[in-house]
Amino acid sequence: MMAAAASASSEGDALLNVRSLSVAFPTPSGPLIAVKNLSFHAHAGKTLAIVGESGSGKSATAHAITRLVDYSSGRIVSGEILFRPGARRTIDLAQARPAQLRDIRGNEIAMIFQDPMTSLNPVFTVGGQIAEAIILHQGSSRREAWQKTREILDKVRIADADRVINRYPHQLSGGMRQRVMIAMALSCQPKLLIADEPTTALDVTIQAQILNIIRERQSAMGMAVIFITHDMGVVAEMADDVVVMRGGEKVEEGPVHQIFAAPSHPYARALLAAVPRLGSLAGHAFPLRAGGNSGATPKPQDTVRQDQAILEVQDLSVHFDVKRNALGGATHRVHAVGHVSFQIFRGETLGLVGESGSGKSSIGRVIQQLLDPDGGSVRFYGRALAEMNPEDRRRLLQKVQYIFQDPFAALDPRRRVSQSIAEPIVTHRLIDGKPAIRDRVHELLRKVGLSDEHAERYPHELSGGQRQRVSIARALASDPDLIVADESVSALDVSIRAQILDLLMDLQAEQGLAYLFITHDMAVVEKISHRVAVMYLGQFVELGSRQAIFETPQHAYTRKLLSAVPIAEPGRVIDRSLLTGEIPSALRRVGDPPTALTYRTVAPGHFVAVEAREAA
Repeated sequence: MMAAAASASSEGDALLNVRSLSVAFPTPSGPLIAVKNLSFHAHAGKTLAIVGESGSGKSATAHAITRLVDYSSGRIVSGEILFRPGARRTIDLAQARPAQLRDIRGNEIAMIFQDPMTSLNPVFTVGGQIAEAIILHQGSSRREAWQKTREILDKVRIADADRVINRYPHQLSGGMRQRVMIAMALSCQPKLLIADEPTTALDVTIQAQILNIIRERQSAMGMAVIFITHDMGVVAEMADDVVVMRGGEKVEEGPVHQIFAAPSHPYARALLAAVPRLGSLAGHAFPLRAGGNSGATPKPQDTVRQDQAILEVQDLSVHFDVKRNALGGATHRVHAVGHVSFQIFRGETLGLVGESGSGKSSIGRVIQQLLDPDGGSVRFYGRALAEMNPEDRRRLLQKVQYIFQDPFAALDPRRRVSQSIAEPIVTHRLIDGKPAIRDRVHELLRKVGLSDEHAERYPHELSGGQRQRVSIARALASDPDLIVADESVSALDVSIRAQILDLLMDLQAEQGLAYLFITHDMAVVEKISHRVAVMYLGQFVELGSRQAIFETPQHAYTRKLLSAVPIAEPGRVIDRSLLTGEIPSALRRVGDPPTALTYRTVAPGHFVAVEAREAA
């Protein structure tokens, strides 16, 4: 009886009470109950983490609280969502009128979405979108709103905020777009912040800074935070309480220390067991591939063929002009990539890491012929890309595939999953006959952890993790030799991520596939990479074997990246010195290019920049 009274008291003083919530979506085979009889509460000044695998109902719950589910063909079947922004004011959001919801959304309840590219308006500048929210909800003048916009962009550590404020979403990197979303959510000082995978696209140093910003705002304002994530390291760092979901239902709930120390539900235990541990491969020269079953001994991924170079990049440079004078001449440019050289051999995985905007994705786009370089050369199988005729370049597109960071933007919303995966098969005439193509599509879906029924769905009918698996299946469809994977597993929950990484390593062992693995997740880099290149402001600051980079890092920036990785240990002391310093920028005046770094050899194959550029 005392326990019941304590629970009632806990719910009574909560900012948000969700009681017996059920949410359904229509499907051709009948209603899909995405959330089933879910109850929890969130308190001012506290953080509640909702965790679970892709498709478990986490995002559907968040969309139900803000009633955005109404705009995605879903509906609240039953339950209450009691929001109490004031001592004498309680609103059931499940029954609230549209006018009430418009006043609450963005003002008292703000949301950071998982997918920033589809959440930002592509025809307005990012500064204009943030200022509009401030004017609408706070009644500020336009001048005051722009001043507040400039200040909030600085707080989320966007370099050159005066320049970025006038840019459009497509002109920013994935990580910068996510920081703009976070700035927009925090701009109106909400009482409840719902963060749906807010740091998925961010590198570890910026992630640490963003988490610190949310903590500081929460402490200063007494803001409640609902944190939806699959990153158990972030949960350990941020959460006070945890709700574990599976199949739309809550399977476990409790304080964060209790969940991590003694999870009672088998599913919660499995989630924690799947968390990659940084340093788990210490002493191993090669990545380790899981055996054929869970009890098998992991196998060294000794697949590199040093005599077969697929890709050779020499002195590559890429820049973008961003400011012009009255006559149209460029005055400033972003030096995205400068003087970068490396090789990738058959059967090798090169991990490419660095902060958002450091030039990682620009290198990937040059390799995929999506971007023309401003200097240097790119060779495939010994042939320079610049010397190939259009037909040879087209054939090369089959052998070099790209898995994009943003799966929703990469998939055609008008095409079913089966059509998207079959497209490269048909384009490159790899298989004849509709039955054979259909069988191949189903085989690829099963390889990436989906079922045949997903073939007839559209991208908007899939979760973020499911969409990314479709993107991976499509890349594998053309039987490539090299895959450029740009944050290809960042949207996946930990158990599916482990399966996908093992799948990629299995394919590498079977087919000699090579990967350029662009990511901010250092635990993923350690698991899959043979060599690692660390980028800072467009140049490599360290390049070496995975073992050398993780066990004997030489550059200050490399050590900073490793120390910023969230660890799945609640209560761990965090080094706040990571969150200080100037914001790095690759913007320079025309005629003032950055100095090319010089390198010293630490050990065979291990190089470090002599002029150590201290990271922010």
